[in-house]
Amino acid sequence: MLYDGLLLAGVMIVAAIPLPFFQSAADASAWVRALIQIYLVLVCFLFFGWFWTHGGQTLGMRAWRLQLCGINGQNLAWSTAVVRFLSALLSWLILGLGFFWIALDPQNRAWHDRLSKSIVVVLPRRP
Repeated sequence: MLYDGLLLAGVMIVAAIPLPFFQSAADASAWVRALIQIYLVLVCFLFFGWFWTHGGQTLGMRAWRLQLCGINGQNLAWSTAVVRFLSALLSWLILGLGFFWIALDPQNRAWHDRLSKSIVVVLPRRP
């Protein structure tokens, strides 16, 4: 997750470049600030969603030989990626409880895995 966080930070910096043209710190209205927050969350979703729906691996997941797929082994659809992303956000908002659930779950699945009917598998080492 650290690897993906570093990559996402770079993406967010680039995504934030046009923001000063839409607001100034002194006079941004509430709706402009809300739109900017929605835009930044959408950028985060597109970052993860694209990787999840195109091969099931973020660059960080590749480094650790992890792959995300549906419970039947298929690639995730965008609708499934939305459910996974929103439920992962919910897990973060309640102090990461959805992630700690992995330690209690017999299949080692977090809340967002269960809600999106997805699973993270460990890939075998390449020879």
